[in-house]
Amino acid sequence: MPFMSLKFNLQKRVKLAQGLWMLYWLAVIVGIIIFSLGIFFKIELRKRSEIMDNNESHLVPNLLILLGMLSCGLNAFGGKLCHESLDPQKFSKMKPMLKPYMLLSCGFNALLLLLVLLCFLMQFAVYLTLAEGLKNAIRFYKDTDTPGRCFMKRTLDMTQIEFRCCGNNNFRDWFEVQWISNRYLDMSNDVVKDRVLSNVEGKYLMDSVPFSCCNPGSPRPCIQHHLTNNSAHYDYDHRIEELNIWNRGCHQAVFSYYSSIMNSIGALLICTIILEVRLHTGLHHRPLQPVGM
Repeated sequence: MPFMSLKFNLQKRVKLAQGLWMLYWLAVIVGIIIFSLGIFFKIELRKRSEIMDNNESHLVPNLLILLGMLSCGLNAFGGKLCHESLDPQKFSKMKPMLKPYMLLSCGFNALLLLLVLLCFLMQFAVYLTLAEGLKNAIRFYKDTDTPGRCFMKRTLDMTQIEFRCCGNNNFRDWFEVQWISNRYLDMSNDVVKDRVLSNVEGKYLMDSVPFSCCNPGSPRPCIQHHLTNNSAHYDYDHRIEELNIWNRGCHQAVFSYYSSIMNSIGALLICTIILEVRLHTGLHHRPLQPVGM
């Protein structure tokens, strides 16, 4: 038995059926958007899989794709149901499917609600995965000849350029790792040799950052080497002068990007749930008899 049952005359029943038909096709369009967002999100995760140690979770985008397709199918059938209710003969064939359809719609709304929660909970997983992944990416930046890490340098450089960031937490992260391969170091040079031997782990450390950290908007040519050595540059003091490299860490920048995507998806899903509940309520209000009877 439908709850909050109302009595409609023929004219109101026709208008209600037509209104619900339009809303169902609006929900189909929303389903297509959800499906597209799932593909987009999956691609964005794949693009930066290297800086997440290939440990990123694809649960949310996969569910978005699945629920997007399910939304299109369910709402297209709901639109057909409302359209067929205008014809007594056609509706009599569709009427037995109404109750299973309503139950399926309730289950669909529950899945949407679960996906909303996952969109917000997944942000913690992305935060932790990025922190560890970027730390390793900086450490493996120099390994351009190592299988499996050949494109790490390119990926990290493009990430720093695209997101206008430097290092994991800040540019000083580059001071703690050797990011230049030994093949490009002249070990016969006394300065290079002394720097390597002075380090306990035998690493060539320096107060420099890769070119991708440079801020092209700075009026001064990029200072990427000897950042903490004031005497190495004219009219320069690293303690008081705003450096012409990006100050924001990539962890914060990339996480903010993914977080904004997931928040937007969550907001869209909440709007979709409201729309689906409205359609569900409309079907309960609509008499089960076709409008022509």
